[in-house]
This record gives sequence, structure tokens and C-alpha cells, in this order.
Amino acid sequence: MTVSERELPLHAIAHGRAGDKGNTSNISVIAYRPADWPLIQEQVTAERVLALFQPLGATHVDRFELPRLSALNVVIHNALGGGVNSSLALDRHGKSLSSYLLTKFPTSMPPHSTPPHLPPKGSRP
Repeated sequence: MTVSERELPLHAIAHGRAGDKGNTSNISVIAYRPADWPLIQEQVTAERVLALFQPLGATHVDRFELPRLSALNVVIHNALGGGVNSSLALDRHGKSLSSYLLTKFPTSMPPHSTPPHLPPKGSRP
């Protein structure tokens, strides 16, 4: 991040949806605005997503781009504690993992770019 950029959580520019199959979580990251798609495409890498989910046991991330939808699909392997039938976790299906990704994943944005639901930097409510 350069001095002229600011850091915001991913949820400032995208929403998501999670699903599961066995011990694999599937998270869609969808830009609110097509203009923010390049930031998501550049910054939400398989390596960075894996680093975020490794403490949960994740071993590999597959990342698929859907540019016409301004979206990504990330498939996170071994992040559900064994899956629905094996895990002792409260969220065995991993539905909350999209919220985890959106709130804990930092993005760097140019100072002139304002996410759709945040006031411009320096403005007062």
C-alpha cells in the first residue's frame, strides 16, 4: 500500500456468499460496482486467501475469475474441520466464512475512490 492509498475491509467494495461440500468451502466475492472489480481481481489472490484461512486448517485455495459478473469464486480446501458430519464447530457448513473473508481481508484503495456505502474520506456524517 502506498502513502496515497487507504486500507479498507473487503466488504467495503464487495459482498459474498458461502457454500460447502464436505470439508471444502466455496465463497463468492462479488463487487458492488464494476469499477471496483480490478481491485478485487488484483488483491484477492489465492495466496492471500489461503494465508487468512490457514489457521482454520485450510491447505489449498483455488481461485476462479468471473469478469463478466465482476466476481470471484474461491474454493478453500480443508477449512471446515472435516465437514458437516465430522466437525465440532458451531458453523459446520461454513456459511459464516464469507463474512470472515469480507471483514478480515484488507484491500488498498486509491484515495479518490469511495465505496458505495461509505462517506468520502475526510467528510463528516
